[in-house]
Amino acid sequence: MADAKPFDFNRPFADGVVDSNQERQSLLNQMRDDRVHFLRLIFTDVMGQNKNVEVPASQFAKALGGEIMFDGSSIEGFSRIEESDMLLVPDLRSYAVFPFQENGDRVARLICDVYNADRTPFAGCPRLTLQRTLERYQQRGLNPVCGPELEFFLFRRDADGHPTVATHDAGGYFDLLPVDRGEDARRDIVNSLEAMGFEIEAAHHEVAPGQHEIDFRYAEALETADRVTTFRMVVKKIALDYGLHATFMPKPLAGVNGSGMHTHQSILIGEAEEARNAFFDADGPGQLSDMARFYIGGLLAHACAFVAITNPLINSYKRLVPGYEAPVNVAWSDHNRSPLIRVPARRREGTRVEVRVPDPSCNPYLAFAVMLAAGLDGIENQIDPGPPVNRNVFGMTAREKEELNIRQLPGTLYEALQELKQNEVMRDALGDHIFNNFIQAKEDVWWRYQAEVHQWELDRYLGSY
Repeated sequence: MADAKPFDFNRPFADGVVDSNQERQSLLNQMRDDRVHFLRLIFTDVMGQNKNVEVPASQFAKALGGEIMFDGSSIEGFSRIEESDMLLVPDLRSYAVFPFQENGDRVARLICDVYNADRTPFAGCPRLTLQRTLERYQQRGLNPVCGPELEFFLFRRDADGHPTVATHDAGGYFDLLPVDRGEDARRDIVNSLEAMGFEIEAAHHEVAPGQHEIDFRYAEALETADRVTTFRMVVKKIALDYGLHATFMPKPLAGVNGSGMHTHQSILIGEAEEARNAFFDADGPGQLSDMARFYIGGLLAHACAFVAITNPLINSYKRLVPGYEAPVNVAWSDHNRSPLIRVPARRREGTRVEVRVPDPSCNPYLAFAVMLAAGLDGIENQIDPGPPVNRNVFGMTAREKEELNIRQLPGTLYEALQELKQNEVMRDALGDHIFNNFIQAKEDVWWRYQAEVHQWELDRYLGSY
């Protein structure tokens, strides 16, 4: 249903998460006009997996009032059985109609926060976790905006429909190739996203065969995180329609570049069209404000800890190795792409910081929360990032890096988790519930991985020892 209009994300809405009766009635009327048959109430678990409860039209009013309950004990990292009843409280601004029909039915979605049965905020809700960090900025009159670049692979499926790692092309970065299923799928993805209100800025083939990137316009951090969850869902659905498998796994193929989610970040001061970019200072070094430099300092100070959240898989650290353009050095630059943080050349309203380490498997709510918390700690404590490193860090010797105080990122998920455990700024940003559940779940995965005997080991050692 490509003609359905997305709800106006910029309209004001009433105090609290659940809107007034007038707001709810307005949306109910729009859903009727859009001829929506089913409504998906979407939320994410701590690990970043999309979950949803679908309701028919007879339950729309109840859903918009935040009265739909679900069993939280069935969701990893949420709650124990004795406290399992939870409420889905929708953000009415997130309404959008999916541009494809499902079994002939028109389906819309609302993105929800998770509340306890007594209507208090649930400490394990990733979306509310990001909102807590944003409130700290708002108390200072600051509004963070984010713009991610999401990369993904499109692979073929076998005769039984199972995903393989066989690519559909042999293309490379920005290649112009004869149109194949991957190119057609990417165009259809772009059309679907635009029908849901996305402003797509670029879509192109990436470095590796079968690898693609689609960039959408920056927005306030919460809206951007919502859009990342929608993006991943739409990409997977359209790929399936074309008989392909879309994966946001960071490193599905050895010997080629992995998939990242470079995240551009800046801070606005002021309201709406009068807002100015707080990172720009015409008289500052490199035309960067003190706030921008302190923000970078905070990111560098906490990078080794927040990488456990922004790069949450064992496989994430197979992308973060030298030789494939992924950042492994904790440093910043005002132009080159080898350090962890880059400041793109554009200035004035386009002044921003590009954090190059996240990958698209992360929970976007938690990833944005920890990066913004790190930056805010830098602002509050005036953490000096030092001078930019404008040489190619990939080509430096260990001694040269040591002289410039350039650290290495953790080499494994386990190392990153140990850094996260010791970081109080990250604990405060995540809250004890998510902090503890995330670490426990990821350490369990790590030790299961360590206990496995992998094919590489058999190939390497079985015949020699």
